[in-house]
Amino acid sequence: MRTKLIVVYSGGLDSTILLGSAARIQEVKAISFNYGQRHKRELESASAIVQVLGVEHRIVDLSNLRPLIDSSSQTNPAIPVPHGHYADENMKVTVVPNRNAIMLSIACAWAINLKYDAVAYAAHSGDHTIYPDCREEFITPFAEAMAKADWHSVCLVRPLLRWTKAQIVRMGAKLGLESIMSMSYSCYEGGLLHCGQCGTCQERRAAFRDAGVRDLTTYDPAGIAALPIDQLRS
Repeated sequence: MRTKLIVVYSGGLDSTILLGSAARIQEVKAISFNYGQRHKRELESASAIVQVLGVEHRIVDLSNLRPLIDSSSQTNPAIPVPHGHYADENMKVTVVPNRNAIMLSIACAWAINLKYDAVAYAAHSGDHTIYPDCREEFITPFAEAMAKADWHSVCLVRPLLRWTKAQIVRMGAKLGLESIMSMSYSCYEGGLLHCGQCGTCQERRAAFRDAGVRDLTTYDPAGIAALPIDQLRS
């Protein structure tokens, strides 16, 4: 019997590859969240990609939470999005307070309601430095709490945890997911095109480069000129 899985789906590159790969072998539904994020353009990509994959998709409107979590550049338009690599100290301003706990709790409730087996999200090895809610210290006790939240136990899985972003991209290419990878959206500026300069754009560009996979993403030409690919760090 196939595992029944809820994927927490942002519309970004990592979760797109996770969803695309899982949909091949499991019964999958996807859940996304509008929490008032600057980059809610990602939800448009999520909606388009699930249509291609034929996956049921729900978008949960949490936009009224934004005033309660507006210490981040992603939820407060007055705070500029920092440009540079994720390892830089100023990238901490992109952290949205308790975001994963909020999303995972709601995904868990849906899984319990459907009697699904597990909830998955696309945390990977590169997330740990900046994002506290991607670290073992957070996720292990949270997973234990999820499993005990109801008579129907739900597992929390992170299949990409030990993978680098380049390895994730390489896997996506091997699975033939290039088309939906190109449809995904990762930019923290939230514009029509990827800016090419924010931390997540730099990480995306470097991942394709290091994976040896052609990057079909459309970047803002001004951003590309400002940050040549040979200056990016993995």
